[in-house]
Amino acid sequence: MDKLKNIFATKGAAQKAEVKEFLKTYSDKVIDDVTISQTVGGMRDIISMLYETSLLDAHEGIRFRGYSIPELIEKLPKAQGGTQPLAEGIFWLMLTGDIPTQEDVNEFSKDLARRSNVPQHVFETIESLPKDTHPMTQFSLAVLAAQTESIFAKKYADGLSKDLYWDPMYEDALNLIARIPKIAAYIYRRTYKNGDHLPGDSSLDWSANFAKMLGYESDIFYEMMRLYMTIHADHEGGNASAHATHLAGSTLSDAYLSFSSGLNALAGPLHGLANQEVVRWITEMNKNIGNENPSKEQIRDYINATLAAGKVVPGYGHAVLRIPDPRFTAQQEFAKKYMADSPIVNTVWRIFEVAPEILSSTGKIKNPFPNVDAHSGSLLVTLGFNEANFYTVLFGVSRALGVMAALCWSRMLGLPLERPKSVTFEWLKKQVEQS
Repeated sequence: MDKLKNIFATKGAAQKAEVKEFLKTYSDKVIDDVTISQTVGGMRDIISMLYETSLLDAHEGIRFRGYSIPELIEKLPKAQGGTQPLAEGIFWLMLTGDIPTQEDVNEFSKDLARRSNVPQHVFETIESLPKDTHPMTQFSLAVLAAQTESIFAKKYADGLSKDLYWDPMYEDALNLIARIPKIAAYIYRRTYKNGDHLPGDSSLDWSANFAKMLGYESDIFYEMMRLYMTIHADHEGGNASAHATHLAGSTLSDAYLSFSSGLNALAGPLHGLANQEVVRWITEMNKNIGNENPSKEQIRDYINATLAAGKVVPGYGHAVLRIPDPRFTAQQEFAKKYMADSPIVNTVWRIFEVAPEILSSTGKIKNPFPNVDAHSGSLLVTLGFNEANFYTVLFGVSRALGVMAALCWSRMLGLPLERPKSVTFEWLKKQVEQS
């Protein structure tokens, strides 16, 4: 048994026993009240899900196993000569709760490289689709095609004990994480580069190898990809892609079926498309104004015009956060170091200087601050990655780290089939009448 798997097995068995005893004592304790607005309005803030890998606080932002974004950037192992955290390290942390050593991450990276072979029929499935098929559709279908390799599905069919469900799920999770960069890069090169596919380099870390297969080999792009993959990896369990993966997994669907469900949720305009919407909005603003370096006054006027037209300012607001997203700040610090002269980056910064005040003045917005999507597209554009329809695929590759770690924990703890209670509008009216 490899080191990471052994650590997970040991920690998981201990926590599983602790959860079991905890439920015996406290299973009937009430921890939340539900309002009608929560029932009708998307179940916002209803505490009803156990999810181990990360936690989102409205006033602190995302914490991965208790560590903030700045702490991750400081403490997680780096590539030689690099300053950004390796994505292998964030997965290790989410799975075990421990910051890995440099040696741990190096060995784990080699393990992922060993697992990265993609069956030929997955590429054939992609090639069967029209070339103008949206990249997220291609990605989801390719992941489904790879389901033929599921170890969990085979072991379950053979009659695996419930206590051992976590083991093949762990193997599937690592295999999926190892293979999806190659799948995503294949889709990118097929869609945008006339099928001119590029080999990877197993000596590189997971993020840098992905960048190389996409066709980008600069150290700055490698560093950007390491940061991007780390900060997009997870966002607690209630967001749509994580929740969709968890829901499908609760039926004992394997990692491939579950992750495809998560990708389909991520593809929705209200979830994973926001960063390309930010780039589109800025591009339209520049065309409207007539230059690519709009002043704060010009930006203020354009924001007001956007709001007056009944539209939203993309990249601003968040369902939970009530502060500027720490992931935005991390990207801002990266941009200050590597691309401070970029016109689009500077526009993003000027928007940040004026947008919160304008949005706050409407009295309708709970969080007038930028989220992660307000900055990520500008980094990609600056580095020459202009295919905005592919941005959500990058998001999906990163999100696999969090949802796969969480799925391993779901099977380790034996979490049950998720089945919330729904009610009709007539039922709600009766509750009000009887109160």
